[in-house]
Amino acid sequence: MRKSSVLRPRNERQAARVSTVLFLAGAFLLTAYLVVEPTPSSTVGSAVAVPLLGGLLVFAALPHAVARSRLTRWCVWPAMPVVGVVAIGTLVLVYPDAENVAHPLLALPVLFAASQLRAPVAAAVTTMAIVVDGAFLLRTEERAEALTDLLFIGVVLVVMAVLLARAVDGQEQLVRALERQAAVDSLTGLVTRRVLDDALSSALSASATDRGTALVLVDVDRFKSINDGHGHPVGDDALVHLAGVLTGVIRTTDAVVSRLGGDELAVLLPGCSAEVAARRADDLVAAVRAAPLPLPDGRLLPLTVSVGVAHAPDHASELRDLYAAADAALYAAKRGGRDQSAVAPAPGAADVAATSV
Repeated sequence: MRKSSVLRPRNERQAARVSTVLFLAGAFLLTAYLVVEPTPSSTVGSAVAVPLLGGLLVFAALPHAVARSRLTRWCVWPAMPVVGVVAIGTLVLVYPDAENVAHPLLALPVLFAASQLRAPVAAAVTTMAIVVDGAFLLRTEERAEALTDLLFIGVVLVVMAVLLARAVDGQEQLVRALERQAAVDSLTGLVTRRVLDDALSSALSASATDRGTALVLVDVDRFKSINDGHGHPVGDDALVHLAGVLTGVIRTTDAVVSRLGGDELAVLLPGCSAEVAARRADDLVAAVRAAPLPLPDGRLLPLTVSVGVAHAPDHASELRDLYAAADAALYAAKRGGRDQSAVAPAPGAADVAATSV
């Protein structure tokens, strides 16, 4: 499993684009060289150059002709820069005069590996490029001069690979941080509506349980009065406190507790019947009533909530309709006097049933 992770690209789509650009660039440069320097060092030169050019074009088209997920499973991505290094080495064997062109070209597979692949693969490709370049130098220069040139070229390749890999790592860390911020509410620590919607969509589309899925909406009663009478910091404390109460009551491992925004929270209960969901809603109302908020001066501030429950498929089968049903039940609970829960009516029923505990 770890090996598979190492050989995966950072981003399949981006890797496809970069590999196509680099292989097309290599094919263009090879074509240009064949036009300018058409005389190979041996009779097999042309026989090697033409398939080499065709191979570069095939690799350029491969990410767009084959599903990227298959290329990942077949470990094609890490093979691409290796093929690039081998192609450059083959070019110099057939056309020794191309050696000066080959030195900068070896930077291309290193560039791809450092920007698109994981660090171990990038290190292996960089090492391979340095070894191939060293073979070129030792063949045409005195040993001391070749080693000196290799030192300079090797340092450039290594520094380029390290800096590029670090830059990409930093960008990935920033993206992950932004994703975490988008997924978790900074005040309460609950997941955001986006995460809840994704989980709810999955639960509705899976249809994996016979009991269905319940959506429970929770709204703090008279929250504006709390903010006006005690200040917004106490209002924030109330939301944090409420989040703790809800997560303490909802202990199902696959349940999702979310802050939708403002003073409204939600609980997703996959694999939960309508009857069990109604009892859970009553438990939430009772738990909040039994856990007043401690104020900085030592007083206890009573809190109550109104709760609306909707069940799929009993009340709705689509995400938007399920929200609407739960929202209607929530406002029925508020109209009924708050500090209670209400269950959405079955389709065709006239009223929403409210229960106080």
